[in-house]
Amino acid sequence: MKTIVTIITLLCFVVTAGAQQKNELRAAWLTNVDSNVLSSDANITEAMDYLASMGINVIFPVVYNKGYTLYPSSVMSGLFNAPVLPGSPFVNRDFLDRVVIEAHRNGIEVIPWFEFGFSTSYSLNGGHILAKFPSWALKDVAGNLVVHNGFDWMSPLNPGPQEFMLSLMTEVMDKYDVDGIQGDDRLPAMPAAGGYDSATVALYSSEHLGGTPPNDYNNTAWKQWRAGKLTVYLSRMRDSVKARGSHMILSVSPAPYYWGYNQLLQDSKTWVQLGLLDNIVPQLYQYNMADFNYAINTTWTDVGQFAPKVFTAGILAKVGSYVVDTTFLGQMVNAGRTKGVNGECFFFYEGLRANSNRVGNYLKNKFYQEPALVPYRNGKVWRPKASIVNEIDASVQKTGTWSEYLMKGFTGSVIRTSDTAAPAEVRYQFPVQYTAYYDVYTFRTPNTPWTQKARYTLYGDSDSSVVLVDQSDLTKKGWYKLGTVMLSAGTKTVLRLDNSLLESGKFLVTDAVMLMLNRKLSPDVVVSVGKLPETADADPREFSLFHNYPNPFNPETTIRYRLAQQERVTLTVHDILGKEIASLVSAVQPAGEYSVRFDAAQVSSGTYFYTLRTGASSVTRRMLLIK
Repeated sequence: MKTIVTIITLLCFVVTAGAQQKNELRAAWLTNVDSNVLSSDANITEAMDYLASMGINVIFPVVYNKGYTLYPSSVMSGLFNAPVLPGSPFVNRDFLDRVVIEAHRNGIEVIPWFEFGFSTSYSLNGGHILAKFPSWALKDVAGNLVVHNGFDWMSPLNPGPQEFMLSLMTEVMDKYDVDGIQGDDRLPAMPAAGGYDSATVALYSSEHLGGTPPNDYNNTAWKQWRAGKLTVYLSRMRDSVKARGSHMILSVSPAPYYWGYNQLLQDSKTWVQLGLLDNIVPQLYQYNMADFNYAINTTWTDVGQFAPKVFTAGILAKVGSYVVDTTFLGQMVNAGRTKGVNGECFFFYEGLRANSNRVGNYLKNKFYQEPALVPYRNGKVWRPKASIVNEIDASVQKTGTWSEYLMKGFTGSVIRTSDTAAPAEVRYQFPVQYTAYYDVYTFRTPNTPWTQKARYTLYGDSDSSVVLVDQSDLTKKGWYKLGTVMLSAGTKTVLRLDNSLLESGKFLVTDAVMLMLNRKLSPDVVVSVGKLPETADADPREFSLFHNYPNPFNPETTIRYRLAQQERVTLTVHDILGKEIASLVSAVQPAGEYSVRFDAAQVSSGTYFYTLRTGASSVTRRMLLIK
């Protein structure tokens, strides 16, 4: 097993993001797969711009609906030969990638929502999932498939469905730069009539001396046992989320406790008391204030008082032809804030845009006039808005012959050159606020006469790379990621475009360029509010152990740490039983930042822990090896 230790100069900075801001979740669900909002990239861009303009800071886009994923899924392809919902506008495109780019560009967090959860289909006798895996079906005491409010269910206590849902959640977190995941009243949940499938009965029997479950599904002990198993599964969900970084958020939008426990075995009171959730959004969907007051008062007593920081009100904005009246909406928002609720989440996005944006504009003008921080970020900005430089900005340096072309770009038109006789180039400079990894995007406006050999050079602090782009590819529109660079604070030339490969008779085109903080590579960069730039640690005498990257990994990962003064340091890796499997560092080291590469080629998949010790102090973090 090899270990490589090098000293690096990466610094984490706190940066000023403005005056003191409120801490309120202002969120919307992006649901209804038959609607227009997610059907095209242009609609997604417009939607994210509007949500940002009205003060929304989090979105929950649906990624699993009708028993299918809406993003291209390797899991679904392997199991069902259906990588995406058939016959939908999500075929042959990756809507989630576009949502992440456009939301993060606007400083909005993205937490994908697994809407169907343990439901396989709606009134389809289990649909394609249970057709392939009939043993996954949730059964009632008579042996029939459980159908609750029209939804067909698989068994949430069967290992097959459990691993299936976990594989979808981990796939999304590993594939996309998202900010967490969200379940709802079907994840984790089980209709109370269920639990008589063979897998659940066998599990119950193994824990009850061979006994069988009571025939009365409302039996108190039987309900508690099943609800407890759902809580265990939620803790597994949390482990999967936090293995990918402490910044990753586990959010759940359950039914209100007084109804959800009895009907769906969702013990949300225990969930918050155990600290399993970073965010909880009970579905307080009501049509009048008397019912809403009952819902919020009861749910606050049951759940909210135990976790006021993470408690948010789920408010019904639209269902069918119903759109909430703004007077009633204002009363609900005020009632929640009087109670101490830290914000609202609206079901669903189309309700904000109905009737010429009436509801969205009302919220913007009445409640969301000032920006707000997301409560679970502890006064920090996790997703700062991206920096965008347009081709006509003063910081852009152009040489050679360039002319304006009246084609719609990101803002305004674009510029182009057809000169192949003399050098021509464009250089984009950015004011980099803090040392971090950044993703670099160019805004593409494809056209048949454009070059197939646009030559871009990306510049990091210590290296550069060349990327060739086909600007004539009509399928590649909007923001296109060129690569990732490491940049320290200061004014930096980040990108160069030149005509060295331009074909005769073609045009080289350029438009806006965007620089976006890469949170997977820079999870420890802190963006704070109302403070002057300083190092991330308040006490300069403290050492820091950062999260490893990548995580999960196979077979290598990098562990970084910082010493504020000379220390004797040990860095060790242990398995889940506490057995030491590697000693990475054991030495006296001067103040500075260090990077250690851990090669796990000789150990098996699983959860491991790495511990940094200096003197009498130590810090331990978890990492996940997947082979």
